[in-house]
Amino acid sequence: MAKAKAKAKARAKKQKTFKQFLKQKDINVSAKTYFVDAMGGMAQGLFASLLIGTILSTIAKYLGMINVPFFVTLAHYISKAGTLASAVTGAAIGVGIAVALKAPMLVMACAAAVGYFANAYPGSVGKCGLFYLDNAYTAGPLGVFIAVIFAVEFGKMVSKETKVDILVTPLVTLGVGLGVAYVTCPPIAIAMNWLGEFINKATTLHPFLMGIIISVVVGIILTLPISSAAICASIGISGIAGGAALAGCCAQMVGFAVASYRENKWGGIVSQGLGTSMLQMPNIVTHPQIWIPATLASAITGPVATMVFKLECNGVSAGMGTCGMVGPIGCFSAMSESGTLSPMAWIGMAVICIIAPAVLSLIFSEIMRKIGWIKEGYMKLQS
Repeated sequence: MAKAKAKAKARAKKQKTFKQFLKQKDINVSAKTYFVDAMGGMAQGLFASLLIGTILSTIAKYLGMINVPFFVTLAHYISKAGTLASAVTGAAIGVGIAVALKAPMLVMACAAAVGYFANAYPGSVGKCGLFYLDNAYTAGPLGVFIAVIFAVEFGKMVSKETKVDILVTPLVTLGVGLGVAYVTCPPIAIAMNWLGEFINKATTLHPFLMGIIISVVVGIILTLPISSAAICASIGISGIAGGAALAGCCAQMVGFAVASYRENKWGGIVSQGLGTSMLQMPNIVTHPQIWIPATLASAITGPVATMVFKLECNGVSAGMGTCGMVGPIGCFSAMSESGTLSPMAWIGMAVICIIAPAVLSLIFSEIMRKIGWIKEGYMKLQS
């Protein structure tokens, strides 16, 4: 009996010591740390690389059409910058996640290398462990997310624990990160590719139903403290499925901006309409009914985008909405590349991205105010 108590006491002491060690290393194992903070860093990395690279490439494409030597030369350099920015997507995501997890400088530098590798692996490598990949599938942002989190947390554990930190920390960080990438990236690549193809094909076959589902779900994800852009990029959403995702994101951002104008005035229009509807999360937790107008709007604009205007958008742009007008720019770029850009598409972008969400959300929110479901101050942003 005494021995059992002694063992239990020793075990409790050991657990307490390990928890103290994790706290000392700033390692907080929680859903918020990984699915809010780390995913936020992932979104920042995507924005700073792939998204900006896509925008620059689009600008260069149309500048190059101006048959003037100055603009042709300028377009060449902008295009090069865009290509290089997109090429380091994995590294940028790695750094973004490392910053979010408060990694030391040496660990952060290694996270860039792990991210670059995980974003490109496995690619066209044929037989890959238990998996055979006959296309250039990569794990993309999700592969980076998983590999970098493991790499950073283990790197933080050993950081500055030895006299040869300059060797130990990179070896552990890179070793863990690359090891995790080798194991997880092939199945992730296959799963994400399959999921993306399923969503894209299902939307083509059933544009009405899928238009509603994708628009509502992706819009809700955008407002939640996780990254809709990262998720859209991971599954490779494209075509009219991407258009539905864009519709949902715009409905949330523009919808909340307009519906909360009484409380937040023009500052709220800018911060939510061009920033993020995520600012409303504290209010949604307290008064979840305020989410209804924007969500109903997304359920309407989604199928209109897929069936009437047939808007297209690809990858990360589809999950950005009107944030910096990246979504509409991505829609313009995707439809330009597919040759479907037309006057009807221009009207569709204006209607789906701005006009319809604003009008519908305002109508729904005013009805809810009339019946007392939404009261003054419910959507007031915290300063």
